[in-house]
Amino acid sequence: MRAPAPRFAANDGVIDAARAALGPWLLDAREHVGEVALVVDRANLVPAMTALRDTKGLEYQQLMEIAGVDYPERDERFEVVYCLLSLTRNHRLHVHVSTDEDKPVPSVTGLWPVAGWLEREVYDLYGVLFSGNSDLRRILTDYGFRGHPLRKDFPLTGYTELRYSEEEKRVVYEPVKLAQDFRNFDFQSPWEGAEYVLPGDEKGVQAQGKGAQTPASADAVKKADAAPDKTVAANAPETKTTESPKQTGAGQPHPGNKAEDKPKDPDVVPGKGGGQNQ
Repeated sequence: MRAPAPRFAANDGVIDAARAALGPWLLDAREHVGEVALVVDRANLVPAMTALRDTKGLEYQQLMEIAGVDYPERDERFEVVYCLLSLTRNHRLHVHVSTDEDKPVPSVTGLWPVAGWLEREVYDLYGVLFSGNSDLRRILTDYGFRGHPLRKDFPLTGYTELRYSEEEKRVVYEPVKLAQDFRNFDFQSPWEGAEYVLPGDEKGVQAQGKGAQTPASADAVKKADAAPDKTVAANAPETKTTESPKQTGAGQPHPGNKAEDKPKDPDVVPGKGGGQNQ
């Protein structure tokens, strides 16, 4: 008998239990698409996480992931999301904390040692600081990397490039040599009609002949097929055609292919014992 798919516990009563356990530390609580999200005060993150881990009826013993989100339009543009799992209740929970580029988030490495690496990832990719993390270094990007690549304002091309120098026989870092125009990507497709003039648009005012590479509608193709080709010269020679075998000589033997026309002294001299030509 096949084992049934694992089921998660329902969200019934989770928000009420969290409100009772966290009190003023809980700023907001919502349920969306089957998941419960708690917004917690940044300064009281560690006691709030301790309550979620140790309170009877909640018991979120395991920290599964820490994710970052960037909202540049907000005053506190970054959101740090903690994904918790209750092994005894088989239920998941998300805890959200807001911050900016300067205000550090209290580290939860004292509750879950695995948070050390997870906080380093968020710091590396978003630049969020974590107070209390004894080893807050980059972990995913290379040495000497400038900026934080998952920020919304980070350029697609970056600031530096890594390549192997044949002259120096080693890997070197160099600034990206791109014009600033290439850093501002236009998400509107030119095929959908851009509001600016694209290079080559000046060719569109010229008359297009049949077979041009410019896309043409079906009606335009029909008109081009029906119109006479004016490029043919008026004094062009008449096209040669054959109406009968007499014009091509088909069916008549070659005049030099008769028996009496063959030479009496062939050029091939028979060898001893004959050959394949005798």
